[in-house]
Amino acid sequence: MRSGSGLRPPSIPKGNRGDAMVKATRLHLLRHGQVEGFEDKRYNGQGDVRLTDLGRQQSAAFAGRFQHLTLSGIYSSDLYRCRVAADQIALLQAVEPEYREELRELHIGEWQGKPWQQIQREDPALWQARLDDIVNIAPPGGESLLQLAQRVRPVLEQIITAHVGKEVVVVAHGGVNRVILLDAIGAPLERLFNIEQDFGCYNVIDYFSDGIAVVKKLNG
Repeated sequence: MRSGSGLRPPSIPKGNRGDAMVKATRLHLLRHGQVEGFEDKRYNGQGDVRLTDLGRQQSAAFAGRFQHLTLSGIYSSDLYRCRVAADQIALLQAVEPEYREELRELHIGEWQGKPWQQIQREDPALWQARLDDIVNIAPPGGESLLQLAQRVRPVLEQIITAHVGKEVVVVAHGGVNRVILLDAIGAPLERLFNIEQDFGCYNVIDYFSDGIAVVKKLNG
């Protein structure tokens, strides 16, 4: 089975995508704001790092972006850097955020908090092996990209199924968002780094009943 397959859009009222009676389930997929230490190339993983001043501004700006929409749900990784944005969005909505551990960033194990150069120096063989097989090779004590996808896909399907024909927000991380976007376009996980996810970026995906997901906005 292709490693990029997984999430299937939920069942919504049958019809063609051009049919006005059939409304897509729209996912507004966000990445958290800029984090402290962003200047250094290091793995934050599931560490609860803080936001920079810009990161807090980016989080607050999301509230204004969605103030004219009626959101059916707001979901977020339970890590602080995502919760801030979810809380800001909820200030102008009639729904409370739901924080999900399954939406956390890739668990990077013993590499958490370490600069890339340090890892390359201390464990060059494993570093290169992971570059050669990013999908299946995990850092010591961490999880592989495939394992990340396997925990993200079910919760995303639950979210989409629970809000058929409506609009929902998910605030997550670079790795999580890339998995969701790759599944939406039917690309394998090996293409992870073909998609950019900047701090504070905004993606839109429409899920239809015919099994099609359409990416309407990417890294905005």
